[in-house]
Order: sequence, then structure tokens, then C-alpha cells
Amino acid sequence: QLQFVESGGGLVQPGGSLRLSCAASGFTFHLYNIGWFRQAPGKAHDRVACISSMGGSTYYADSVKGRFTISRDNSKNTVYLQMNSLNPEDTAIYYCSVTDCGRMDPQGDYWGQGTQVTVSS
Repeated sequence: QLQFVESGGGLVQPGGSLRLSCAASGFTFHLYNIGWFRQAPGKAHDRVACISSMGGSTYYADSVKGRFTISRDNSKNTVYLQMNSLNPEDTAIYYCSVTDCGRMDPQGDYWGQGTQVTVSS
């Protein structure tokens, strides 16, 4: 059974940085693309970033390009999201899941509990 545990969120001031982690289990991690998504209150899931199975390709939503960096460590079954130059519009619950990077769409309905990111002064 696929499982994801997101962590690393918190309260940060505008312009600050956070590093999120996504620990995965229950499947052959290095065979799958993994993406980050976020959901702000009252809004639908928003695509953020995706990384290919071996980490050779990365994809970003225009809203985070140049500020966020996705990476993975297949030896630890973990994907990371380094977030810099955060602004209040980045406030959301962040989730990771198996993803079709080409379409930046989740594959299936496998979600963890998410990690809350709040950007506020």
C-alpha cells in the first residue's frame, strides 16, 4: 500500500525559506515519478513540481519556477522541496504523490496528511 508522509512545514516570514520532505513507502520508489501539490483553503489542488524516477528531469509550475527546487534521494525513499523567496500566496497544505510529470497530474488517489506552510509577517 502506497504511503506518503510529508514534513518540514511551518510558519515563515515573506522572503524566507523552508525545506519539505516526503517519505514514501509501500512501493518500488525509484521506479516512479513523484510530485508536490498544494491546497490553499477553499481552493483545488495546485500543481507545484515533479521529479522523474531517477531524478534526471524536473518540472515546475510557473508560479514557483526559479524559487522552488525539487530533488530526491532514492536510497532514502524521500523527495524534497526546497522553497525560497516564499510569499503569502504560497500558504497552503503541501502534499506529495506518485505523479505523471508530463501532465503534472497525480496518478491514483494516494495522499499523505500533508504539511502546512504558512507565509506571514
